[in-house]
Amino acid sequence: MSEEKRVDPVWMTSDMLKAYANPLRRQMIALFARREHLRAADVAAELGIAPNSASFHLRVLADAGLIEEAPEHARDRRDRVWVGRKLALNLGGPESPVPDEALGSVMIRSLAEDHQDMMRRVVEWTPEYVAGRATGVHAAFVQRVVRLTTDEFSTLLERIDEVITEAVDAHDQDDPDGRAWQMDLLAADDAI
Repeated sequence: MSEEKRVDPVWMTSDMLKAYANPLRRQMIALFARREHLRAADVAAELGIAPNSASFHLRVLADAGLIEEAPEHARDRRDRVWVGRKLALNLGGPESPVPDEALGSVMIRSLAEDHQDMMRRVVEWTPEYVAGRATGVHAAFVQRVVRLTTDEFSTLLERIDEVITEAVDAHDQDDPDGRAWQMDLLAADDAI
């Protein structure tokens, strides 16, 4: 098991928001979550785009600080290999307002669209599973209502993040049964 790594939250910059606003770059970021490292050719093949387009968007992501070069994975000095940065991104809040409200709104809508797409996939798959026609577990939908103070809720979110980090750190990257799982934690209190 690897040593636990705490990922400190990073407030999103305007460059990060601009990079994230592009749907193709969001797909690239999701691809980095599934793969340890990638070259532009890998991204191009996976997403069905031209390699020069992949290179352009990878540079935008790198300039925004969302990915970084990984020369240790390069075959030679000309080979550019990229890895996703392990970041806990925060959009903004009272203590650090979003640097660009319009881009912040685009980001929120983009995240909601990604969440809705995942929910659509889960809803389409679930009837097959509950009827016994699909045997492998590919999704989960859990809903709980809890009564907590704001501080207790914040502590709960921190603990959830710690458990996720521990599971990721304990995972053997070479295990062929490993799969990428998208997890969206959605919470709202009764005031909104």
